[in-house]
Amino acid sequence: MNDFKAEPNELKTAMLNSAERVIESGWYVLGKEVENFEREWASKCGTNHAIGVANGMDAIEIILRSLSIGPGDEVITTPMTAFASVLAIFRAGATPVLADIDPESAHLSIESVKRCINAKTKAILLVHLYGQIRNIRQWQSLAKSSDIYLIEDCAQAHLAKLEGKTAGSFGVAGAYSFYPTKNLGAPGDAGMLVTDDGHLANMAACLRNYGQSVRYFHPEIGLNSRLDEMHAAILSARLKWLDNFTARRREIASRYYAEITAPYVRLMAKPQELEAHVYHLFVLLCPQRDALQKHLEHHGIQALIHYPVPIHLQESCLSIKRDPAGLEFSEEHARCCLSIPCHPQMSDVDVTHVITSINAFQAI
Repeated sequence: MNDFKAEPNELKTAMLNSAERVIESGWYVLGKEVENFEREWASKCGTNHAIGVANGMDAIEIILRSLSIGPGDEVITTPMTAFASVLAIFRAGATPVLADIDPESAHLSIESVKRCINAKTKAILLVHLYGQIRNIRQWQSLAKSSDIYLIEDCAQAHLAKLEGKTAGSFGVAGAYSFYPTKNLGAPGDAGMLVTDDGHLANMAACLRNYGQSVRYFHPEIGLNSRLDEMHAAILSARLKWLDNFTARRREIASRYYAEITAPYVRLMAKPQELEAHVYHLFVLLCPQRDALQKHLEHHGIQALIHYPVPIHLQESCLSIKRDPAGLEFSEEHARCCLSIPCHPQMSDVDVTHVITSINAFQAI
């Protein structure tokens, strides 16, 4: 699914040079490298502020806490996401409420979310699943009419754009993860939140550093969630390659859409605009998903399941609040979804091999 060893030598050299620069500086936490990358990422996202944190889950928690969302409050999100999305809501002290998905895209269903909104609802956590922004104006309108916050989980959607705006800039704030497998990944955990709200940004900067406003003064009960200098420097180096890597992902996805014709395989909905999808994952659906996965493995192709167990079926979340109409589409998607390789180090020969192998699949 990823091949870091195949990345260009020029990029590896730039990463090593960045690490050496940090070591030579003698400054490792909350210094110039973090400040520089925060400015770069805010500029890329088209927001006024970017606050570096330890990981994407912390970014969501810190956004919620900066908005004073906590005990007694509800946040609506999707069961078809990484567990971190919902865990961040729990950690902020709020109550997650799960809405169902649209079966064509696997993104949150607006109609299902509407059924979940009540007087306790304070926010919608909109996950840009698999790297795609969809129907964003409708989500903005719903949040505004319901007088609740729209928060974006951009962990898979690095610099995806719709109508000329970038993921993270549509709601009150957006949360990014720079986990190694993300489209822009660090050699370890790292994250960022972006926002145009100056008060939120100031509060986030305080919360990430023990709740400290100035040294030894702690007006808030914060946490230790700082983006370190080493990761920031390396991310700045990798950022220069992101556009080219994203373009390659789109090329691969275009071939998949055009050339995968297996009768037992269904592809997800195409993006509403070319730039709206950055293909962190390319996901297809197959009623005999496990057989297809074994077939691909036999042909030397790694395929993974994101995500086999929806949040509400996790042992720790069996009693979690949810759409009263149920989460049927989420459960069906989890039974059928399969992610196939779509990373920028794939050659044209690799892509052809994936397509040919899928088209050769015979259902049992």
